[in-house]
Order: sequence, then C-alpha cells, then structure tokens
Amino acid sequence: MLKGIDPLLSGELLRILDDMGHGDQLMLVDRNYPAVSSGRPVVRLGEASIIRAATAILSVLPLDSFIEHPIERMEVEDDPVRTTATQDELLALASSVEGRALEYGVVPRLEFYQRAQGVYAIVHTL
Repeated sequence: MLKGIDPLLSGELLRILDDMGHGDQLMLVDRNYPAVSSGRPVVRLGEASIIRAATAILSVLPLDSFIEHPIERMEVEDDPVRTTATQDELLALASSVEGRALEYGVVPRLEFYQRAQGVYAIVHTL
C-alpha cells in the first residue's frame, strides 16, 4: 500500500504516467469516446468522472511548462469558443494545481479523433 497516492491511480496508470516524458500526450475521455478503436493503451477508471480522474492524475503528473497550451480540449459542436461545464471546471482545476493561468488549446472534433492514434495512452471514465 502506498501512502499519499490517490487510490484511483492503479498500478497500471501509475506506470503509464511514470513512463511519460516531455511532449507525450494522455487523453482523458468519457464513456462516449471510442477509446479502443484508437489502438492505444486504454486505462478504464469505471465510475470516476473526468474531474475526479483529472484530480488524481494532476496530483502526480506535472504539465509541460514550455508549451503554450499544455492541455487541450475537443471543440464543442464545431464552435471553438463554446465550452462545457466540465471543460470549464477542468481548466480551473489544472490552473489551480499548476499555480498558473492556463488556456485550452482547441482541437476540432475530427482532428481530436485522429490525434488519438499518436497519444501515449487513453484514460477512460464515466
């Protein structure tokens, strides 16, 4: 048993996070995302929400500080300005954890799906 490690972070997920280096990308997606079809490793977190998963991940994984947008989101209904409540909450969480103001990089929906082919792993939530 490890002390101080969020119990949501399984050994498999901790290994993936530990293996990641600068520039590696992790996708955090919900149950509607076709994660398995990307061909990348998928870690299922069951009933955890995106915010719960992000809280656990950000407790051990620093975001790259040398790029303009260390977090990105899929655009909502082909509108790059529109966001969801979950996206807003995640941005506030990441900014708080990082101790700096962050802005999303916005990725068009179809490009988001294409990018899944090159990410390190996909974390799949509720």
